[in-house]
Amino acid sequence: MKIKKHYISICFYLFLLFAIPISGFGQSELGSYLEEAAENNPGLKAKFNDYLAALERAPQVKALPDPQVAFAYFIKPVETRMGPQEFKFSASQMFPWFGTLKAKENRAIQAAKAKYEAFEEAKAKLFHEIRATYYNLYFNKKGIAISLENIDILQSFRKMSEIKLEAGLVSALDGYRIEIEMGDLENQLALLKDKQFVLEVMFNNLLNKDSKKEIWLPEELWRTDLALNREAILDSIQSNNHQLLSLSFQQEALSFKKEVARKAGKPNVNIGFDYIVTGRGDMNLPGTDAFVFPKIGLTIPLYRNKYKAMVKEVVFQEKAKTLEQDNKSNILESLFEKGWKEYRDGERRIHLFHSQLELARKALHLLETNYATGNMNFEEILRMERKVLKYNLELEKAKADKQAAVSFISYLMGN
Repeated sequence: MKIKKHYISICFYLFLLFAIPISGFGQSELGSYLEEAAENNPGLKAKFNDYLAALERAPQVKALPDPQVAFAYFIKPVETRMGPQEFKFSASQMFPWFGTLKAKENRAIQAAKAKYEAFEEAKAKLFHEIRATYYNLYFNKKGIAISLENIDILQSFRKMSEIKLEAGLVSALDGYRIEIEMGDLENQLALLKDKQFVLEVMFNNLLNKDSKKEIWLPEELWRTDLALNREAILDSIQSNNHQLLSLSFQQEALSFKKEVARKAGKPNVNIGFDYIVTGRGDMNLPGTDAFVFPKIGLTIPLYRNKYKAMVKEVVFQEKAKTLEQDNKSNILESLFEKGWKEYRDGERRIHLFHSQLELARKALHLLETNYATGNMNFEEILRMERKVLKYNLELEKAKADKQAAVSFISYLMGN
């Protein structure tokens, strides 16, 4: 019972107090969404109930078998010197071999710990999915705003071209080019709005809440860097990843299962007594009850091949679990390297597109001035305007991708 209360308290404290890491200005809203998901997500609740169910296994397996009580009535009394035997009461208790129940309890406890790590894994994965979807929502919202801004710019270009067309300085070709560009942008804007709706539905479903509520998104996405270097992160993954921890506890459970299998080949002891009631004898004298104690019995594990096979079965299971751990470790390392690459790539792209965007805006401003005062080729303006749109979108995409990579690596580390 102490063990059960201990693990329940650990689960609730970690679940309620340390589940939501929040740091930095502007991240508290995302933290509140994570807290809401922790309270409401049905998949996470299911994992938590799996853990609670596993905790109830230990009290079952550590208990002794139920005692046996029997009553026998002699249809034809057995005549004895003390009188005829009329009926009999029997009681007995089976005792497994020394240490068997403790080994079963330890196995159940380790299995419950594995279930708890599965719950923590589900929680970490859910939080990563929420953060990644949140960053996609931010990028998509910025894409809508940037597209609207570029449509406004094209409308100002159209007015400028119409003035020059009336003055006979340009042909109608410039106006046609603007209409083509605006058509492409409006189509992109409609696609982004449809995507925004889908992302909002996905986000709200992760939180298991009403999809009509507005999702708060920052004007500018914060930038978070990883606090550890590459080697330290790899060490943290190997030590703290919940999938590896779950496999480790499963391995521990198998070691106790092997102990149970070995003790299954030992005899069980049965201790009990019989109480026999006798009637009146031939001389009409009252009978004397016969109290027989003790009654001791043993189960004889005679068929040894069965018990040897039970132990071998667990040995193979342990080898399989060890190989599974090695395989999972390799997979996690590969996933980390991919996430590390995306993290570094996101940082590089942020610096690159920030610089490219500044240059493209300066170039566009010069081209606008030349077009307004002279007869500059309008196609150059549209080409540069497309670059401004591209670099602006790529910059916001790089910000979202970097934060998603940070989130993924944190998930691998068990956060």
